[in-house]
Amino acid sequence: MKFSHVIIATVSLVLVGLILDAFLMVAFGPLNSNSASDIAAVIAFLVASLVVGYVFALRIQEGSRIKAIGVIVVLSAFALLVFNSVWIASPFASPLFQDSLNNVFNRTTSQWTHYDLNAYTALMVSLVVIIASVINFVGLYAGSMLRKLS
Repeated sequence: MKFSHVIIATVSLVLVGLILDAFLMVAFGPLNSNSASDIAAVIAFLVASLVVGYVFALRIQEGSRIKAIGVIVVLSAFALLVFNSVWIASPFASPLFQDSLNNVFNRTTSQWTHYDLNAYTALMVSLVVIIASVINFVGLYAGSMLRKLS
């Protein structure tokens, strides 16, 4: 698999995943909970990886399937890490993470230091990237196998 195909597959995976996530968050919006956004993200990245795996199955099967999928997953994890880092740096994200931190540990905002908030944010971003990478790997592999079966 050429590097240009890997880049196109990675960009497709990230963009389709983010667009589906936005639509599903609007669809699950009336639920008004963190679990609704988590469910939307899992479904979005699974469907996106299945679609991208199905579309790029012939390119993935040219060489080693695991190696090609692994490179796509690593690049998409890096892109997701950069996207989350840029989003966290925005002024809109800090109150959301502060509220989330307070809800998780049932404390008031006066007890949290800036260090606690940074550590919690780094932990959450790391977990999101790891979970998304696993979901993307499974979806890409399953999508490429579906194309092979048809």
